[in-house]
Amino acid sequence: MQIGEYGSPEHAAAKVTLREKSENLATADGGAGDLSSLQDEALVLKSLGFAKPLIARMGRAALANGTTIERELLTSGHVREEAYYEAMARLLGLPFVETIPETAVVDHRGLDSQLKRPCTIRLHDASRPPVTLIAPEAKRIDHLIERLQRFPTLRNALAIATPSAIRAAAWKAGSERRVERTVNHLFEEQPRHSARIIMTGRQGFFAGTLLSLAIAFFLLLPEEAVLTTHIVLSLLYLAALQLRLAALIHGNRRKSHRPANQSDGDLPVYTVLVALYSEQDVVPQLLAALNRLDWPRSRLDIKLVCEADDEATISAIRALAPGPHIEIVEVPPMAPRTKPKALTYALAGARGSYVAVYDAEDRPHPDQLREAHARFLASPPDVACLQAPLIITNIEQSYMSALFALEYSALFRRLLPVLSRYRMPLPLGGTSNHFRIGPLIEIGVWDPFNVTEDADLGIRLYRQGYRSETIRRQTLEDAPTTTRVWLGQRTRWFKGWLQTWLVLMREPVKTAREMGVVAFLVVQLMVGGMLISSLAHPAIIIFLASSAIAMMQSPAENIGLLQAVLFSIDFINIFGSYAAFLALGAAAMTEHEKKRIGRRWAGVPFYWVMTSIAAWRAVFELHSRPFFWNKTPHKPVALPLSSATTLPAANTHPQTA
Repeated sequence: MQIGEYGSPEHAAAKVTLREKSENLATADGGAGDLSSLQDEALVLKSLGFAKPLIARMGRAALANGTTIERELLTSGHVREEAYYEAMARLLGLPFVETIPETAVVDHRGLDSQLKRPCTIRLHDASRPPVTLIAPEAKRIDHLIERLQRFPTLRNALAIATPSAIRAAAWKAGSERRVERTVNHLFEEQPRHSARIIMTGRQGFFAGTLLSLAIAFFLLLPEEAVLTTHIVLSLLYLAALQLRLAALIHGNRRKSHRPANQSDGDLPVYTVLVALYSEQDVVPQLLAALNRLDWPRSRLDIKLVCEADDEATISAIRALAPGPHIEIVEVPPMAPRTKPKALTYALAGARGSYVAVYDAEDRPHPDQLREAHARFLASPPDVACLQAPLIITNIEQSYMSALFALEYSALFRRLLPVLSRYRMPLPLGGTSNHFRIGPLIEIGVWDPFNVTEDADLGIRLYRQGYRSETIRRQTLEDAPTTTRVWLGQRTRWFKGWLQTWLVLMREPVKTAREMGVVAFLVVQLMVGGMLISSLAHPAIIIFLASSAIAMMQSPAENIGLLQAVLFSIDFINIFGSYAAFLALGAAAMTEHEKKRIGRRWAGVPFYWVMTSIAAWRAVFELHSRPFFWNKTPHKPVALPLSSATTLPAANTHPQTA
C-alpha cells in the first residue's frame, strides 16, 4: 500500500475533484449524509493510497447506509483492519501496536465504553510513562494532525492500534469484574425474579406441609386418598388441555402485518448474539447463515459468544477469518456455565438498538432482521420482544425428529401467535428472539441460573409491563434424532420450567396483580399445566386402565356416576392430548411437511411417555444439579441451506421470498 503525504500539493488538487464526486454521489443516491465529512474521509483515504473508484464506491455505500466511507471500507473486506491502521500510523508518524499486552491495561468502570466504541485505551508500564493507544477516525484526522503539530511531545505518549485490539484488551482487562457482575446482577438487584434460590423458605414450608398431609392422608385413608388424587389430577390435566384446544379453535384468525420497506439509510445498528460451546463442527454453517442476513454489514454487530476454555470452537471461528462485523467474545469460566450467563456477559458490548439471539445450528431467513425492525417501528413501545418461528428441517431422520417437528409447529406457528394476538404472556423460544435493547436491560436481562432462560424472560417482560409478539420470517433448525439426546435436552427444559414456575409462585397474589388475573391464569395453564400433564401422564393412564377394567367386570347398573365421569375425563385427557398434539402441529404445517412426517405420527403415545420420563428426571435433577446445563450436540446439515422462504399461514403453501 502506497502512502502519500497528507497536505501535499496533489492532496489539495484532488480536493475539488473529490468534492465533485461526493456531490454527484449525493444526487444519485439521494443520500442525506454529511458531505463535508465524506469529502474529508475521501481525501484521507486517497492519501493512504486507495483508488478513486473504490473510494467512490464506498462513498455511495456510506450515503446509502448512513455510515462513513471508512466503516464501509473496513467491513467490505477490501482491506484488513491491521493493514489500514498500520498505514494510518505511518501517515501520522506514530508507532503501531498490533498486540496489546494483557498486563498493561488497568480495569476501571469507564473501560466498558471501549467495548461499544473502541477508540482509546491507556497502557501502563512500570519502566516508562503511560502510553495512550488510539484508533483515529479518518473524518477527524485533521484535528489530530493539528494537535500533533502544535504539541510535538504528544508523539511520545500516543500510538495507533486497531479498534478490534482495543476492544479485545478492554474485554480481557475487565473480564473478572464483568463475569461476577453477570452472575450476581439479577439476584442482587431483583432477587424476587432470580432462580438462584430454588425455593424460598415460605415455599419450602408449604411444600413440606402439603407433603406431610398427603402422606398422612394415604396412610390413614388410602382409598379416599387415591380417589381424591384421581379427581385432582384429572381436573388439572383437563384444564391444561383447554389451552391447546383454544389455540386450535382460534388459530385460523389472521393478523395483517405491515411490510418492511425501510431504506438502508434508515437502518440502525443490529446486534446479533450467538452462544456457542463445543460447536466447532457447525461454525462454517453458522457463518454462512449469518452472512446471508439482509442487513448492511456496516450496521451489523455480530458477537459469537464462546467459553474462554473452548479452544476448539474459538480456533474454528478464527480459521475462517470472519469480517470485522463479527467478534468473538470469550466468557471467563465461572459457575453457572449456562447460555443465559454467556448472553448477559456479551450484552455489555452490544452496539445495537436491537438485539437478536440465535443458536449455533440456526439458519435464519435472510429477511428476518428487516421484518423484525419494521414490526418494532410499527408497534407501540411496550412491544419489547418479537419471536420468530422455528421450523424443523430433518423431519424424516427419525420418529423423534418428526414428532419434534409437529410439536414445534404447534408451538411457534399456532400457540404463540394466538397468545400474541390476545396480548398474553409468551414463553419465548430460546432462539430467534428480537429485543429492543432498552427494555431488555431494564428488566435485568437473562437470568444466568435459569436453564430455560427464554420462558423466564418472556414472562418477566410481561410482569414488568412489556409484551412479546410473533413475526413470520422463520429460522430453520434440526431436531434431536436419538432418544438419548432428546431426553437430555427435554430434561433441561422441564427443569427450567420448574424454576420459572417456582419463581412465579413466590408471591402469587402480587404476581397476579402485576400480570392481571387472566394472564396469570394463562401462564398457570401454560407452565404449571404443562408440568402437571407431563408428570401426571402415567398416573392418568393407570387410572384410565384400572377404571376400564373395573367397569368391564361390573354390571352396567353398578357403575356409579362418579366412576363414569372420571373415566370420561381420563379418556378425554389421554386421547384428547394426543389428538390436540397432532391437530395443532398438522394445522400449521404445509402439505409437503405433512408428507415428510408420513406415519411417524403414530408414535405420539411413545413421545408422551418419554416426555413424562423427562419431567420426572427434571424434578430429581432440580434437587441434585439445579443449574447443570445439559448441552445438546449439533451437526451441520447435509443439504444446502434453503431458508429463503416466507413462513406460510397455518394452512397455506409458502411464498417464495
